[in-house]
Amino acid sequence: MDTGGNSLPSGADGVKRKVCYFYDPEVGNYYYGQGHPMKPHRIRMTHALLAHYGLLQHMQVHKPFPARDRDLCRFHADDYVSFLRSITPETQQDQLRQLKRFNVGEDCPVFDGLYSFCQTYAGGSVGGAVKLNHGLCDIAINWAGGLHHAKKCEASGFCYVNDIVLAILELLKQHERVLYVDIDIHHGDGVEEAFYTTDRVMTVSFHKFGDYFPGTGDIRDIGYGKGKYYSLNVPLDDGIDDESYHYLFKPIMGKVMEIFRPGAVVLQCGADSLSGDRLGCFNLSIKGHAECVKFMRSFNVPLLLLGGGGYTIRNVARCWCYETGVALGMDVDDKMPQHEYYEYFGPDYTLHVAPSNMENKNSRQILEEIQNKLLDYLSKLQHAPSVQFQERPPDTELPEADEDQDDGDERWDPDSDMDVDDERKPLPSRVKREMIEPEPKDPDGHKGTAEHARGFDTNTDETVSAKILDMSSMSIDEPSVKVEQENMGKASDQMYTKS
Repeated sequence: MDTGGNSLPSGADGVKRKVCYFYDPEVGNYYYGQGHPMKPHRIRMTHALLAHYGLLQHMQVHKPFPARDRDLCRFHADDYVSFLRSITPETQQDQLRQLKRFNVGEDCPVFDGLYSFCQTYAGGSVGGAVKLNHGLCDIAINWAGGLHHAKKCEASGFCYVNDIVLAILELLKQHERVLYVDIDIHHGDGVEEAFYTTDRVMTVSFHKFGDYFPGTGDIRDIGYGKGKYYSLNVPLDDGIDDESYHYLFKPIMGKVMEIFRPGAVVLQCGADSLSGDRLGCFNLSIKGHAECVKFMRSFNVPLLLLGGGGYTIRNVARCWCYETGVALGMDVDDKMPQHEYYEYFGPDYTLHVAPSNMENKNSRQILEEIQNKLLDYLSKLQHAPSVQFQERPPDTELPEADEDQDDGDERWDPDSDMDVDDERKPLPSRVKREMIEPEPKDPDGHKGTAEHARGFDTNTDETVSAKILDMSSMSIDEPSVKVEQENMGKASDQMYTKS
């Protein structure tokens, strides 16, 4: 059992790391529908940049094996997973009660290939966790993952399956403590809620707070029971820039790493916190956003990098390409190479874009108060909580294989907790292809009304158990369902809320 701390060879921040990268060529074909801001095509654009910048040749490239029902049910309710598997655009009108029950419809529409999409992005995140657990890489990347709003029994904010929770559960089989960090503009509510009562997972979310989806993430929300002080929320206002962001991020995350000493780190890199995002209201540059990746990488702890939000898709691709370079410890030229989506990036055709001159509503006084409050919370924690294990679960032995892009099965074996599906169903031919056209500007820039932060009955909602973890006697404090305030307001981008 890894006891945490610096589990990789120490070295300068610029030292190269062994990086595993998960990508399914079909992912860009999934289509949420006309006018919907979530566009999986951005993952294909990111991949094209990585290819043409020559970054793919420096990584192990893996096609993720799709997560099976039983894998998703380690966190999600059986009936919810069955619903996702069976619902189609043709049958949804016959299941209106189920659609309402599982919050599927407007923000989270039914589209062709929905369940395959969920299996693919979840498979990449859990696959990355498996690679890290076996020491086969230092950093694992799945830009299709990071869908942090999904709950045990419902979709939310463009998210259906919470791949992050599933990946963390995988990492907990090897590591006593796992740290989750979220730099998406929206609060990482689904992940926080899952681990709200345990001291084995610390969640830290930096997000816009106040009349903004999902309405949760108050600085006073700090965890419950054994999990008290293991959930940290950093509430921010419009227009935060690189300097203000890192005035909070670096001292807070430095203290978290010192005190919590995680064995692995999961960093959700939602790109809707960038300046100019269609649904966002922050003012971070790509370098400022990537500085979070660089900082967390510097601790030499196994690191899982995931995607998330991001709705000005040309900037999403720019950001995640640059952050892949940061993960590799490689410089990436600002001048963009010619490639199939080159026209998206005009008129400058550069990787970096200047932030705007929007007002920063985060005063130094407010930032100081937030920093002091959070550092005070951290001072109440004992260093590196001890966790008792009666028995170590068996390692997932991975077969030796050529690790090329077309080998989707190479990391699974009979002992793996992610089982090989012998009959992967091909994508339905109905799956619409996203039109290859430059991203239109959306003047509204805010989110909609469809979602409310709901209250939950913690007595009736099942929690993640040792059965779901498949960890026999290696137990985790049961991730809980947290009671949230009702009727939190949101801003509006047509009818959409967000991820």
